[in-house]
Amino acid sequence: MEIYVVKSGDTVDSIAESYGVAVSSVIYNNQLSYPYPLAVGQALLISAGEPSAPSYPAWVNGYAYPFIQQDVLSETLPYLSSLSVFSYGFTTDGELIAPRQDDSFMINAALMEGVRPVLTLTPLGPDGNFNNYLITSVVNNQEAKDNLLANLLETVQAKNFQGVDIDFEYIRPEDRIPFADFVADVRNYLSPYGYHVSVALAPKVSDTQAGLLYEGKDYRLLGEAADSVLLMTYEWGYTYGPPMAVAPVNKVRQVVEYAVTRIEPSKIDLGIPNYGYDWTLPFVQGTSRATTVSNQQAVQIAIEAGVPIQFDEVAMSPYFRYEKNGQQHEVWFEDVRSYREKFSLLPAYGLRGMGYWQIMRFFRPNWLLLEDTFQIQKP
Repeated sequence: MEIYVVKSGDTVDSIAESYGVAVSSVIYNNQLSYPYPLAVGQALLISAGEPSAPSYPAWVNGYAYPFIQQDVLSETLPYLSSLSVFSYGFTTDGELIAPRQDDSFMINAALMEGVRPVLTLTPLGPDGNFNNYLITSVVNNQEAKDNLLANLLETVQAKNFQGVDIDFEYIRPEDRIPFADFVADVRNYLSPYGYHVSVALAPKVSDTQAGLLYEGKDYRLLGEAADSVLLMTYEWGYTYGPPMAVAPVNKVRQVVEYAVTRIEPSKIDLGIPNYGYDWTLPFVQGTSRATTVSNQQAVQIAIEAGVPIQFDEVAMSPYFRYEKNGQQHEVWFEDVRSYREKFSLLPAYGLRGMGYWQIMRFFRPNWLLLEDTFQIQKP
């Protein structure tokens, strides 16, 4: 696979001709829609030359909600090693709360494709937000913990899950060790039955990093407690923050460099975002709210606005500005160039694989590039 960046005057036909490939191949690889307009600065994935078998093995996980469209799920599963169903909650006494939507079709589809279905456990409260009171209530109460463990085992066995992913956020600093003990307890309880246990980690760069997202997550202890970990290396640019790359590779690399000093690299999965954000300008802290856009939508916005897509060589991420209805906007998203940079971190640091947040929208160029770069592992 090669990456081509669109220049002024380019068309799908002229690009295909320059590479000696079929126009249909360029259209398919990049999910282009008729009449196939392009944006200057748009990155295209080109199938040029004979494919070679990738040698670096990578575990590929994707998070998805039970309201994922079936065609999106079907198209994505061939590129996955595991599918994390988001999410199962729990009560203060350890009762498990299933998603509102039926997730059985996701589990069955994953199993048919040879992909590991994973139960994602989160402390989401009734308001849909992470609730650290729930965490405190369970990790410090042996009776509640035992009940939750028993309920987890019963559910994974009844629904044919093959693993559990623990995604707890905003853990209180005083719960740092009890939480790590909880993860170890889940693993020790489920391992005899052959279930894999993973844990999601906020993107830290030091042991002493301040903030509620970070202080309750001890990389060394959690790396020892779980079978694998996911570094949530995204959301630098986020809904309520100022415009910037969602996962700037310079920031991502700092997290990885710290993580491999505390956790065995072969246990580490790198978090990958499958989305971007559209901010209105000027940004006002506490008032501004970015809109989530798919990578395809971002390119379409640039095309409709007639503006070129720029590429930040530090963050290694695409972005652009445009005007609509008298309002200035700034958009940051992901393309095959930014994905290629993130992919390069796996062999550079000996990482296990990657985890996508999330796979609700299908972005074919990413998956084709991934398949061309890695030997995707299966359970």
